[in-house]
Amino acid sequence: YPWHHTRETQLSKFNLTEIEAVLGSYTKVLFVRDPFHRLISTFMQGMGSSPSFSSFVQDVLDIGPLNASTAWKPLVSICRPCLVQYDYVVMFGFLRQELGYLLQRAGLPADNLLPEFTDSQVQWTYGWLSEQMFSELSLQQKQQLSHFYRWDLAAFPFSSSFLSD
Repeated sequence: YPWHHTRETQLSKFNLTEIEAVLGSYTKVLFVRDPFHRLISTFMQGMGSSPSFSSFVQDVLDIGPLNASTAWKPLVSICRPCLVQYDYVVMFGFLRQELGYLLQRAGLPADNLLPEFTDSQVQWTYGWLSEQMFSELSLQQKQQLSHFYRWDLAAFPFSSSFLSD
């Protein structure tokens, strides 16, 4: 369906047959990150106007998943992994290894094309930061966040996420 496809065309503009044909012609890669780490990152980047992490989380919970910013919206509602059959799912923390593998599968020289990634080097920082931020939250907020991200936690292996408990 190349006559329909331009850079600005969204999948929602196609009918189901066209969507299947378009998606079937691409290698689909999904990049995922622990939802709690996404919240911390959003807060640290100042994308929320709240003075504390706890009040930021409360704002997120009050807004709800339907009206959430894409910065913290559940991934399942953005990427639709139950509808789109992704060829690869790449987890934050393993970007260099997994992208190297993808480039190798595509027949490209991975060593020359990959930039230096810091994702695996900052994992320990997020471990410490997650513990600090999680301790600021009330039990009710923790439970509500786990519910807010329940489908992400079910769809992806975030086994070490604070929200998995």
